[in-house]
Amino acid sequence: MPQPELLEKVITVLNNSNVDYMITGSIVSSLQGEPRSTHDVDIVINIQTGAIHNLINIFPAPRFYISKESIAEAIEYKTMFNLIDTTEGDKIDFWILTEEAFDKSRFARKLEENVYGFIMKVSSPEDTILAKLRWAKLSGGSEKQFTDALRVYEVQYDNLNIAYINKWAEQLQVTEMWENLKLNAQPL
Repeated sequence: MPQPELLEKVITVLNNSNVDYMITGSIVSSLQGEPRSTHDVDIVINIQTGAIHNLINIFPAPRFYISKESIAEAIEYKTMFNLIDTTEGDKIDFWILTEEAFDKSRFARKLEENVYGFIMKVSSPEDTILAKLRWAKLSGGSEKQFTDALRVYEVQYDNLNIAYINKWAEQLQVTEMWENLKLNAQPL
């Protein structure tokens, strides 16, 4: 199943199960900045254990890999679990919404966008930049994450809430990377 088709199916299941979600990561930075290929989709979800059954039944083995135990553990510990299309190799990383202030803020600010011909909820450009800077820092300075953030900044420059980014950059302790990004940027 091609990635857009898999994504649409996942979003339909989440909507039908009343599971609120937000697409984030490289898919969104590609939409808001410079396109690049990726085999995984990052989705932040606010899910309860009662919705596990729907995910397991709609994505059956052997075509798909999804573990009931991993989902339950992810919900309990506010971590992540995967859905893997074993034929195509595409992967959905489901990140459980945490109580962390930034997580709650970015989830509340998500936007609805028409992508691939269907509506999906995506992170705001400001939150995409901040999340990418955070991942760059956590991964020891990932150039790919930093470049994703830079390209979103350059493309979205005229529409960004800079005060919001400044505030969260400080709280997330990525101010140095944020300042470096602005120095290297060439807004379109």
